[in-house]
Amino acid sequence: MNRARTPAPEPGARAVRRRPKNRRAQIAAVSAAEFAAQGYHRVSMDDIAARLGITSTALYRHYPSKYALFAGELLRLGEVTVAAVSLPEVAAGWPARRRLGYGIDGIIAETIVNRTTVGLARWEHRYLDDPDKRTVDQHFSTALADLSALIDAVRPGLFARELRVRAIGVFSTVSCLGDHRVVLASKTLAVLLNTACWAIIAADLPEPAQLPPAPRAVETPLSLKHELLLQCAVRLFYERGYPNVSVEDIAIAAGLPSTSAVYRYYRGKSDLLEAAFRRAADRMSAVIAPTLAESSGPAEALAKLIDMYVAGAFDERDLIFVYFAEFGHVPDDERATLRVVQRRVVTEWAALLTRVRPGLTPAEAAVLVHAALGLVVDYARVFGDDERIYPRQWVIRLMEAVLFGPAQVRTRPE
Repeated sequence: MNRARTPAPEPGARAVRRRPKNRRAQIAAVSAAEFAAQGYHRVSMDDIAARLGITSTALYRHYPSKYALFAGELLRLGEVTVAAVSLPEVAAGWPARRRLGYGIDGIIAETIVNRTTVGLARWEHRYLDDPDKRTVDQHFSTALADLSALIDAVRPGLFARELRVRAIGVFSTVSCLGDHRVVLASKTLAVLLNTACWAIIAADLPEPAQLPPAPRAVETPLSLKHELLLQCAVRLFYERGYPNVSVEDIAIAAGLPSTSAVYRYYRGKSDLLEAAFRRAADRMSAVIAPTLAESSGPAEALAKLIDMYVAGAFDERDLIFVYFAEFGHVPDDERATLRVVQRRVVTEWAALLTRVRPGLTPAEAAVLVHAALGLVVDYARVFGDDERIYPRQWVIRLMEAVLFGPAQVRTRPE
């Protein structure tokens, strides 16, 4: 069969580059992936243009600024979140459990599709301008209210805060996909997360014990200025985000007379962030070996690790949040070392979990460990320091639900 051939260009003729019809969508997708991988402040318009193989001028023809790309993706994710838990009209006649299942499946499906950028909504949305931040927060509040109502229909009689805590737990468990790159087939991943979400909904939360007295504020001695500086830096990184904190801010918070005084103890702001990550990583990894040695089996060891992790996260909320949120700003030469420590912690927890639940593969166990560890951070992100809303006993039980599964087999005496 003869086929028509495209005439060859004449010698010396310049090839014509045609602009893709979906260029604007392509720019949005690439920029969102870069923001998620590197952090909003570490990516420039030149970086995005280079990834696309176009000039910055061509990029600005489609979007006026880097912020427009960033805000556009977060607003889109907010709309996707609301749509994920919105039921079709036909669902009005469904049983309550099927309606909730439809919502959970929707959250999981959309998160898997948007896995490369979903982390933006957790860690970077604080950099939105106030109007955009209010819009994104409203999207999440709407989705949370819708999911809480679906849970209420399945588990009537729960208090409003219990419904909210469970709904946040579902979103947190699924959105953990944005924090790691554990590879699983989409269907396997969906089933695994679905089971974990239903375990959160089915878990019976214990009556909160009387809250322990708040620790007395202990002033850090001025002779320990390196410790004082680290504490002040972590607090500022938590409140404002690492890119919005200067060495001068840290010096003022620590009551030092000048910025130069900071450099007697740390080489700079990045050195303080590195020290914070070292501290958090060391605390998480150092307890593993002793806990294994003094436990009668993997279930007991894992239960003890959960207890210690939750206690540490509640006592140092700022540090654990920074540990999750600011990894992209750790200096490049230190990031590889810290990543090894982080992976070791997840690997050790996952190894224990596969012994408790032999049906899990190491990759499946790792996904569940990431999800469980992220629960504490997300609760603090939403509720702040108010332990009356989400008591640590609840967080412990919900971490157990994610890790041990829907059977809710207790691993410790009540």
